[in-house]
Amino acid sequence: MLLHNIWIAWKSLRRSPTLSVLIVACIALGIAFATTFAAVRHAFTKHPLPDKEQVLRYIRLDNWDPRQAYPGDRPDALPPQISYRDAMALKRSTLPVRQTASFRARLTVIPNPAVARPTREEVRLAEADFFEMFQVPFRHGGAWTREADSKLEQVIVLSETLNERLFGGRNSVGQSLRIENRDFRIVGVLAGWQPTVRMYDMTGSALSEPEAVFMPFGLVVPMEIRTAGNSDGWGTRSGTGVAAFLNSETSWLQFWVELRSPKDDAAYRSFIESYITEQKKVGRYGRPMNYRVSSIKALMEDFNIAPKETFALLMVGLLFLAVAAVNLIGLLLGKFLARANEVGVRRALGASRRDVFLQHLVECQVVAILGGIIGVVLSGLSLRVLNGFMLDMTNRAGLFSLDARMLLLALGLSILAGLISGVYPAWRICRLAPANHLKA
Repeated sequence: MLLHNIWIAWKSLRRSPTLSVLIVACIALGIAFATTFAAVRHAFTKHPLPDKEQVLRYIRLDNWDPRQAYPGDRPDALPPQISYRDAMALKRSTLPVRQTASFRARLTVIPNPAVARPTREEVRLAEADFFEMFQVPFRHGGAWTREADSKLEQVIVLSETLNERLFGGRNSVGQSLRIENRDFRIVGVLAGWQPTVRMYDMTGSALSEPEAVFMPFGLVVPMEIRTAGNSDGWGTRSGTGVAAFLNSETSWLQFWVELRSPKDDAAYRSFIESYITEQKKVGRYGRPMNYRVSSIKALMEDFNIAPKETFALLMVGLLFLAVAAVNLIGLLLGKFLARANEVGVRRALGASRRDVFLQHLVECQVVAILGGIIGVVLSGLSLRVLNGFMLDMTNRAGLFSLDARMLLLALGLSILAGLISGVYPAWRICRLAPANHLKA
């Protein structure tokens, strides 16, 4: 019966092609608007590491000036990063299975002169645990070891893009690359790693691509590397140079821990509270105890990774689809009433009101699904244009896409639009008295 109704619906569409095209176009535009803005919103809110949501934690401590609160929208605002001395102290905890301090720098990479000129590259200083914590994929080689961290070995991991530029995409593991005034041994090459959100560092542009080079965090001291990211500080430093900076109250490091299980969360919070209490005794942490141990999802909300405009645009898209569906009620009603005589004959031959209602409702759904298919195509084209803008702005390719969830959303919205626009016209046509139209 369903196939028969679909066949009748298809014949009906072909009988009035102009009106059918207009109806399909309205639904297609509505679906395109709604799905495009939903995909944009989805890209900003999609969890980059759902498997680690329960165990990966980002640490923030309020070591700010006791005379005034850290500036922010909330009364309990605190610096988004921690100081070097606090990071070194937190590393003493044995509760995490993995942990890393991390920051972004800009260093001069000096390749073989026959290959390329020296360039300033984005460099991420982190510890060996970083790669496992954030599930970083490798094309060649792998991460350095914890032993390399402790021995301050001059080893690096390259992004796939930099490896392509300097080594033609070949396996460069074991090769040497000069950075600043030191020679580094390449131990790994990433495999096109581009997380939707740069979750390990949301203090800058969370949509930026990962750094070109990764090196051991401990080299910050012997190489006297300064951060190229954000930093917040207060008070005066006792001295000058890198040593004074490292011992200051400047917050400039991202600090992550991976716990064995969610049950360890309370114990780790207790460790932090004990540490802050100890620091208060030696004159630090003059403000009321304030700290955060945040999951990735909570951190994305705190840093407003999804712009408020994306939600507003999504609502506009859904409203556009709703208006289109409501406006189609009149078009479909006029179309159905135009063939009232045909419906009267069917009723006289034994078709029930239910049969007539279902036939016309199926026709509405056929129109809606056709519009949905075209809308998905239009949405895909729109996202390609948006990706072009994002590539120019953030050097990120393919940020927005239509995944399975978005395709299901488009299908669901199409069916819903078909119901909104088709139920009343189908009900009206099935309620007509066949005798009146048989006389006509």
